Amino acid sequence: MSKTIVRGARILGGEPRDVLIEGETVTEVGTGLDAAGATVIEAEGQILLPGLVDLHTHLREPGREDSETVLTGTRAAAVGGFTAVHAMANTFPVADTAGVVEQVWRLGKESGYCDVQPVGAVTVGLEGKQLAELGAMHDSAAGVKVFSDDGKCVDDAVIMRRALEYVKAFDGVVAQHAQEPRLTEGAQMNEGIVSAELGLGGWPAVAEESIIARDVLLAAHVGSRVHICHLSTAGSVEIVRWAKSKGWNVTAEVTPHHLLLTDELVRTYNPVYKVNPPLRTEADVLALREALADGTIDCVATDHAPHPHEDKDCEWAAAAMGMVGLETALSVVQQTMVDTGLMDWAGVADRMSFRPAAIGRLEGHGRPVSAGEPANLTLVDPAYRGAVDPAGFASRSRNTPYEGRELPGRVTHTFLRGRATVVDGKLA
Repeated sequence: MSKTIVRGARILGGEPRDVLIEGETVTEVGTGLDAAGATVIEAEGQILLPGLVDLHTHLREPGREDSETVLTGTRAAAVGGFTAVHAMANTFPVADTAGVVEQVWRLGKESGYCDVQPVGAVTVGLEGKQLAELGAMHDSAAGVKVFSDDGKCVDDAVIMRRALEYVKAFDGVVAQHAQEPRLTEGAQMNEGIVSAELGLGGWPAVAEESIIARDVLLAAHVGSRVHICHLSTAGSVEIVRWAKSKGWNVTAEVTPHHLLLTDELVRTYNPVYKVNPPLRTEADVLALREALADGTIDCVATDHAPHPHEDKDCEWAAAAMGMVGLETALSVVQQTMVDTGLMDWAGVADRMSFRPAAIGRLEGHGRPVSAGEPANLTLVDPAYRGAVDPAGFASRSRNTPYEGRELPGRVTHTFLRGRATVVDGKLA
């Protein structure tokens, strides 16, 4: 049985402690620990977190392996400190059957860099017309609990209601991409002052907010769980805050890029900043940070959306929407939330591990760093500062909005059930 001692790390930012890992489990936490034959990691000044969990990742396989594969995507996840990711259903073919979700789940098992929990489509082919095989996907080997047509909105209220009713039977959750399609036809960026000045089609905040308002009401009516994907506006925050005040079973996520970047960047016409939902205003960014800090927004999710070079290196209107995010997520959260004093490292553990694992009903992840728990762990050096260089990414794609930008923090080690997947910042 392998043994590892992480010495002197600050668990969730607390006092320095030693952590003994034996096999797949944390067996002891204390000071002055020793074990014969153990590998010792000197971690003075570093933060030890439970392994990060991403509720929203696009791994592209099957069908778009030119952008990403389950192997390359899980490698990127490990480098970013993640031990589990939820793989979205907008693949080719769509993950709307037991067969496809099991394929993705098995590819995750084979990769060995992090656990992959497939997300099942809500509707057949993401077309919004007929419910997919929700029960069969749940009963499959993949054990699907989260369902989403992400990339498209389930805009038909009757279909959304039926989905919420269906997943209630097995404590599932519908994760909604909140975008009223009629209000966003031809949209290229956030609707506001910048879009007016640039003459680009606007994606109004109300297109997101109107769907969220409808869906929290539907979830309350049905008594089911709804999760809001990549919430991006101050108005959306207020709707979710109101729904939670009513005691309704509503959760929400925010992406790292919506915590940092604004629509002013679109003035460069660099398609790397083209994303759905679009980058919003500074006022929205500040509202999102406050909502993440006070718990209105439950978690950070990357919406890691890899694209090949040719889909981004083109004119703005023709470019694909999306950004890679797994390898930079924790650094952006440190910059926007920890270094600003809005959140401590225990809060980061809650929003990037405990809560996303709970929302996804993911066993073995989002657990305390304590004796008897699975050794899914992330070790972070918060003092590190460095410029982002996509050439060194583990992801197959390079469409990051942070190229050349200095970000704080670096994941030095990631452990998946006691096995190091990242050592000294490099894939093991």
